Amino acid sequence: MSDETESPRSYDPGLFRAGILGLFWVTAPFMLGFVLLANLGPISDWLQGRFLLGLFAYMAFFALTSGTGLLPTYAQAILGGWVFGVAFGLPAALVGFLGGALVGFMVSRLVARNAVGRMIDRNPRWKVFREALVDKAFGRTVLVVSLLRLPPNSPFALTNLAMASTGVSLMPYMLGTLMGMTPRTAVAAYLAAQGRNTGARDIQELASESGTWVVIGGIVLMIIAFAIIGSIGRRAIASMVDQQ
Repeated sequence: MSDETESPRSYDPGLFRAGILGLFWVTAPFMLGFVLLANLGPISDWLQGRFLLGLFAYMAFFALTSGTGLLPTYAQAILGGWVFGVAFGLPAALVGFLGGALVGFMVSRLVARNAVGRMIDRNPRWKVFREALVDKAFGRTVLVVSLLRLPPNSPFALTNLAMASTGVSLMPYMLGTLMGMTPRTAVAAYLAAQGRNTGARDIQELASESGTWVVIGGIVLMIIAFAIIGSIGRRAIASMVDQQ
């Protein structure tokens, strides 16, 4: 009888909402990122034709779509480097990241509330990691957040959900996001700017004029750089958790 009365109480609507949101944030960016890159030419033409307005539009679009989990950050960083170059594209992308992190933080807190944190507290191993992330000094939390952001295979929107719903404070979350996202954003923006410097209008034209192998080589180079950055982040995180 007691089992029947307790089972409804075990249902956590906040955790259910967080699961649905997480599933959406895993699938949507993967698909829509290809759509963005496939239309790089016309989007670039519009943004470049209205440079200052386009720059602000890019940052606002980046913040909204990354924060709501619609588009992946790598595709938008490529767009920034392709259109505005490294000098303007990298800072604009980082502003977009920060705006997206803030939007994602608020959405995650609204949807999941403290459900994920309660689930983590019931698992001793997860609780150790949560303590390393949340229950430490400001600088330590900033460092952990930045290391979590560092690997390129760390989904931006999903990481927003994980950190916001486990109780990370806003300021170390934002500062750690800026520090952690800068290296991989710089790599993507730089390689995209180099591709645009060839005079190509989009990736398809770059492949046809410079050769498919040039595009493949650039992608491989970006993957290698991302792998190195990610390896550094994962090792540092593992070391910090082991010290708990």
